[in-house]
Amino acid sequence: MRQLRITVTASSRRRLTRCGAVSLVLLALAGCVSPVQYGPVRHADYVADPRCTAQPGAVVDGDTLPLFFATSRLPDCRTPDIALLSHRGDHLRFGRFAAPAEAKVDGKKRLVTPMAFQDEGDWWRALQAETGRRQGRVLLYVHGYRESFATTSKDAAQIARMTGFDGPVIEYSWPSQGEVLKYAADETNMYHDVRNFRMFLARLADQPWVKEIVVVSHSLGARLVVPAIGAADRASRRADRSGNISNIILASPDIDRETFERDILDEVMATDRVAQGRHITLYVSAKDKALAASRALHGYPRLGSPFCFDPFEAADLKAKGLPERCYPAAIPGLTVIDTTDVSRGSTGHSNFLRSAAACRDFIDVIADRRTRSERIATHLPYVFRLLPDPAAPKEMDAAICNRVP
Repeated sequence: MRQLRITVTASSRRRLTRCGAVSLVLLALAGCVSPVQYGPVRHADYVADPRCTAQPGAVVDGDTLPLFFATSRLPDCRTPDIALLSHRGDHLRFGRFAAPAEAKVDGKKRLVTPMAFQDEGDWWRALQAETGRRQGRVLLYVHGYRESFATTSKDAAQIARMTGFDGPVIEYSWPSQGEVLKYAADETNMYHDVRNFRMFLARLADQPWVKEIVVVSHSLGARLVVPAIGAADRASRRADRSGNISNIILASPDIDRETFERDILDEVMATDRVAQGRHITLYVSAKDKALAASRALHGYPRLGSPFCFDPFEAADLKAKGLPERCYPAAIPGLTVIDTTDVSRGSTGHSNFLRSAAACRDFIDVIADRRTRSERIATHLPYVFRLLPDPAAPKEMDAAICNRVP
């Protein structure tokens, strides 16, 4: 038998290196090297303490805990400070929380979120009272991949501070694993939670005292939000079909772009809904590394990344002297904001919370201001770019975005 000899050129070595790096990213996203474990504690033991079962009429200090949450995470009530875990809970739980802060836990610095569970009926009555004191507006935030309850609570609290929203802010927290190596588990848990979130959103939308729901989703959360809005529309008992889910914001959505284009007109952005004021603002970035990795894993471009899947389309743009960025097709009621030029962070996946230019735009969208002078027009009438502002250098990002270290 003759020995097979393989010659590897310098260019081949570079390609192999790149392929190896991509393979590692895919393994990380797929969670192949970090499987989910049940853990050493029976799940029933986590919730055995009575504090895990909120009692009707129990007092919750809304001044100390001003924000609302609904969660399908399993709580751990075995220690003085209740924690919400990455495991699936047996049912939705409701409560109030405040912005998390760093604290030492077992000798380590960790984010700790002040929180208290609240009886479901009491929670809805408290939400109604808070909504009634404002303008009838509610903001609902749904997080994405690799989040703990503490990190997503931090983001929800930042959104409340940054926007000065004139109504209650609700965080919906599903059991993301909070780890880079658990993407596949996060996808699984997100899909497992579709029923919970759909029923929750439908109930919220059906309340006569809720005049408007501003829905904000980040990353993988878009895959919960988009179909749930359609389901809420179908389940609505409102006679005029007007609905109250009008302002939808998808930040860095990790959802198949072509699937979105194909399905969104059927229900969520149906002609009558758009005529009544429903609109979607989509934040995208070509520098979003998380969505680039997700595209490599799934094989098709994500909605939050203007990657040109069609090389001929990219070539046509280049020939016209335009950036090689490809966006979803024109959809009535859709506005696309490209944050590539003002991208921040190591992944560029959370520009709406990290970049001053994107934060300012996001603040105005929350306030339902449809036009902004800072938006730069593109060759597509529904797509706008954000450019760096010399008057707001990178050092001012944290202050303008109202971030807390």
